[in-house]
Order: sequence, then structure tokens, then C-alpha cells
Amino acid sequence: MAPLTSEPQELTLPERSALVFVGFMGAGKTTAARRLAKRFGVDVTDADAQIAEHLGMPIDRCFAEQGEAAFRALEEQLVGDLLEQARGGVFSLGGGALQSTRIRDALRRHTTILLDVDVNVAWERAAGRGRPLARDPQEFRDLYIRRRPMYMAAADVVVPADRRDRIDDALPSILALAGARAGGMDSRLLWATSASGDYPVFVGRDLLGASLSPVRGNGFLVTDDQVGPRYAQRLGDAIAATITIPAGETNKTLQTAETAWVALGEHGMTQSDHLVALGGGVVGDLAGFVAATYQRGVPIVQIPTTLVAQVDSAFGGKTGVDLPSAKNYVGAYHQPSSVVVDVETLKTLPREEAAAGYAEVVKTALIAGGHLWERVRTGDLPDADMIFECARTKLAVVALDERDGGVRQVLNLGHTVGHAIETVTRYATYRHGEAVGLGLLAALRLSGQDTLRDEVAVLLAAQGLPTQLDAAVVDLDAVVAATARDKKRRSGAPVPFVLLDGPGAARPGCQVADGELRAAVQELAASGSATT
Repeated sequence: MAPLTSEPQELTLPERSALVFVGFMGAGKTTAARRLAKRFGVDVTDADAQIAEHLGMPIDRCFAEQGEAAFRALEEQLVGDLLEQARGGVFSLGGGALQSTRIRDALRRHTTILLDVDVNVAWERAAGRGRPLARDPQEFRDLYIRRRPMYMAAADVVVPADRRDRIDDALPSILALAGARAGGMDSRLLWATSASGDYPVFVGRDLLGASLSPVRGNGFLVTDDQVGPRYAQRLGDAIAATITIPAGETNKTLQTAETAWVALGEHGMTQSDHLVALGGGVVGDLAGFVAATYQRGVPIVQIPTTLVAQVDSAFGGKTGVDLPSAKNYVGAYHQPSSVVVDVETLKTLPREEAAAGYAEVVKTALIAGGHLWERVRTGDLPDADMIFECARTKLAVVALDERDGGVRQVLNLGHTVGHAIETVTRYATYRHGEAVGLGLLAALRLSGQDTLRDEVAVLLAAQGLPTQLDAAVVDLDAVVAATARDKKRRSGAPVPFVLLDGPGAARPGCQVADGELRAAVQELAASGSATT
């Protein structure tokens, strides 16, 4: 079987496991569970309602008379029993239920769906409704921060809770995942949202052999001459024709895009068909641009096979090709119809490519802060869960700002100088991730984060990444000049930089004096910098 299927899938609930909604107060768990249960004509098990019935009193009264500890003990007993005995159905758990190890263990045989709600939205929904833990806004926020990593760790599916009906859109993908998990597949689902459309992101192992992502018409594959021979055959009969491009950033050009357009026309691709991008960031960017422009737009499924693509470039809808003078200067926003991340493909990735991808992991962790940054700074290497969290971090930003109007610019942390380095060296000296790593060090120096810069330099060096420019082959003045051609520059204004006040506190749109920028770039070539 392949990760793509053009056959319509009948929606059915799993027979031997349940769909369990979890999340913070005000996420809409009970509403979503009831909505889903009604659709399939089954009963919903509302854990809080079951507990209140057992007690013979409302939960807020139990908190007041018996205390939270007594409530949690009863919750663990009743909910643990229900989950351990369940052989199907739909459940909704209370916001604190996952504090129980027994309950978390019981969830492993079911499909756990996190309704991921913004803390401010949660407060608006929960405050003033008699909830014992929703009386003080600061305590509410602190509780949210403490619980969120617990929810993320337990979730098989993450769906934004900004709209009550979001679960309806995600349902086919949720049920496909539940079916695959029932068959022993190790996979998770992230539901991506944007102004121009939503789509599923599957992250797991051996996904190239699973039927997860329904698509329309025939599939036309774009891959490169390194990845294609290794993985293309695993996509099976879903592919009508294959277009193979030479590997490498130097081939991400309009000329290569034209070759693909012509080939698609010769193969008879229509608007009722779809593209499939199988490869790293170059293939994904190029194929995405081809999909955005061929016959004014066709769907595309992204199957990233490098760490850079799996944690960053495959998501968010940015597509494009390079010009000799600047990176990604011609492109379009075109969201994929789905993304399938098979982390097993990283096993065949050359060490240098894996290391280059690690720089994007560090960048994302600096933007996210919190649990993700703590994992990275302690030396944890990317695994499926870390890749999933990187994707979630990026897509949460894209959901707020699809087209770089403001907050999305935080994702360019380290990229202004990084792209300039790539352009000046004509993409031949540094891999994208290597250049981004150097750009991160420059951005942290510009931010005045000297201690954090040193910490990041150690992390990069530990993976064999350069922390110093080779001044013998890189014109430092040309790097400074190239930053002025960055795509984020607006008419009559200097190029904006992304600076960092600390992990989790990125600031886009910052102005940097020419002298400060020049000093930060020159420091990258200073003999006192760490090198590899």
C-alpha cells in the first residue's frame, strides 16, 4: 500500500479502541465528543459527567467539600476503569485527568485527540462558569503552562480548537490514523490550519507503506536523482508518471521548473490530478512552485525526506526558486493538501545533511522556548516527537499569519544573514542549514544574547556544523550587502531582522544599524569563534 489513495474512504469508527478527547478547560472537548458521537450514532462517555453522577454532586462542590486530591483519586479510579475496559466509542476527559499515570497508560491503546486551545480563548470560555480552577486569570495561565507539555506528550492527534467545527474537517484524517494505529503503525497527526486551507500532517515511521492521505485523480511525482531511486517505488500505483530533477540547490531554478511544467503537459496532467513532492527542501520548494503555477494551481502532497524539510520547509505553503542574485526570489504561497513525514527516511540521510537540518531544529526551539528548547539544549537529538513539535510550532505561527504580514517573520530567525551567505557563495560552499546556523549566531549577537549565543555555538559544533565563516572564500562585505536584498525588505525601509530576547521571545521587524550588522558578520570570521 502507498501513503496516497484516490479511492473514497468510508468513515467508520475503530472497533476495538476509542477516540478520546483531551485538553485544557474551555477547549470544547465535550462538545466535540458529542458532535462526533451523534454523527456515528454512538454514546459518548463524558468523564466529568460520570464522576459527578457517581458522587451525586457537581464537581465544583466536590472540590469545595472534599478537595482536589480526593477528586483526582476518584477520577483516576473511574476513568482508568472506563478506558481499560473500552472497546470502542467516544470519550471526553477532564482537563486534569492526564496527571494520572494510570490514565496516561490506559490511553495508549486508544487514539487520543488533543483540542489545542489558546490560553486566552480558554479563559474566555471557562471563566465565570463555576469551574473551581478558573477563578484567577494568572493561576489559570500558570496551570495551562504546566499542563500543556503533558497534553502534547499524550496526544496522537492535535487539532486547533479555535473553531468548534474544526473537528469535522479533520475527521477523515483522524479515522485514517486510528485505523493505521490499530494495525500497529507508529504515527501521529497534526491538523494544520491557514487562511487558504487546512490539511493533515502525518508524522511517524514506515508511512510510505500506509494508506493515509486520500487525494484526487492521478499522482505525478517530482523527485531528485538521489531520493527517487531509493523511495519512489514505495509509492506504488498511485503514481502515473515521475519527473526526476538533478539534486542540489543549484538546480532550484526557473529553468528546472520549466522542464517540470513541460513534462507535466506531455504526460497529460490536468487540474483534477495532483503532484507529489518526494525529497528534501529543494524538491519541496520547486515542486510546490510548479504546483502553484501549473494550470494556475494543482494540489500537492509533500513527502519530505530530509531533516530540514521535515521540521520546516514542507509546511506552511512557501514555494519558490532561486535567482542568481537572491534565494527564493520567485515563488508563491501554495498550501499542500497533505504532508507525510516518514522519519525512517532520515536513516539514509548523509551525516552532513542531518547536521544541517539540526540547525533548523535549534532555530525552531529558540522560537518556541519552553519544553522544546529544554530538550534541544540538553543535547537531545531529533526524533519523531521532536519533529512533530517543530512542525506544530511552525504551523501555529502560520495559522496566525500565512503570508508574512507580521508574526510569521519570526520563522526567519537566522535566515537574513544565512540566506546572504548562501547567495554570496552561490549555494556551493554551505548547505542551507549550515548557513542558517551561522545566521543564528549573528542574530544572537545582534540581540545582545551573548551567553545564549555561546550555548548555541556549542550545540551546533557538537553536530559538526560550522560556527565560523571561512573568510578566505567568503567576502564578508558582500554578505552584508546581500542582506539588503532580503525578500522581507519593504520599499524605502531597511531590511527587518528577527532578534531574540530569550528562548520563546522572538521579535520580528527589528532595525539593525549597519555597523552592528557588519560587526556581527565579521565576528563570524574572527579567530576567537568556535570552529569545526
